[in-house]
Amino acid sequence: MICLTGDIHHATLNTGNQQHCDISEIQVSQRYTKMLEEAGVKVTYFISGRSFAEEWDDLAPVCESDVVELGGHTWSCFEPELWHRVWNKLIDSYNGPKWYQKSDIQKTIDIIEQKTGTRIRSWRNHMYMHGKYTERVLAECGIPVCSDGVKKDSNGLEKHADGIWNFPLNIIPDHEHLIHAERTPEWIAEWQKRYNWSDDFGPDSYYVDEWTDMVLDQLKDHEERGVISNMIIHPITLYLCDRLKNFERILAYLESRETVWM
Repeated sequence: MICLTGDIHHATLNTGNQQHCDISEIQVSQRYTKMLEEAGVKVTYFISGRSFAEEWDDLAPVCESDVVELGGHTWSCFEPELWHRVWNKLIDSYNGPKWYQKSDIQKTIDIIEQKTGTRIRSWRNHMYMHGKYTERVLAECGIPVCSDGVKKDSNGLEKHADGIWNFPLNIIPDHEHLIHAERTPEWIAEWQKRYNWSDDFGPDSYYVDEWTDMVLDQLKDHEERGVISNMIIHPITLYLCDRLKNFERILAYLESRETVWM
């Protein structure tokens, strides 16, 4: 069983990936979703609230697809950044104080329901930024599932004391492990030197062919061991790597397996 997820961001966030792309992130997501529809593969998209407010005309066909489940991805992806850096210093919470997080989550829930008629039930913070209030606030807002973080050996949902379920990724993520766009080998070396970054799959980044081989090997290993796979693909990331050519390899595997929403 495989849960395919993806994160989609508003264009005004102006990420490095967005700066390197010839079309908008949501327009890439339209193409990616069309591929999923043709293969009959389900996906859960975590989408920022501002995407619904600012780019609804482009986003609507994605949200209306029969293969798509919607989840929240914060309202503005922790912008303005300065506020969150200050909160992190003052209260050890990059996500902000509890009242702010609750307002952000509810605002995102409301606009998704307003635009689509759907009440979301899953959430992923931008950058997997899980805070000390996350579970409590999500529970208060009626969201039962959160998919923050990377945990290589996880297998399915994990119940938290605050009443929600955490569902970490257990397949190597794409963006932070792929050489692409602004993430050149030189950029990655500087980034590693500055932050000493690593996740459960290690610190390394790969070209897309090798990364795809790793993803397929991990999916096959999970299937053999009866492990539920939770994976993330940012449509824009795979588009920037090779115009979704290697994603076709992954899709060929996914369409012959059971895929589920979160």
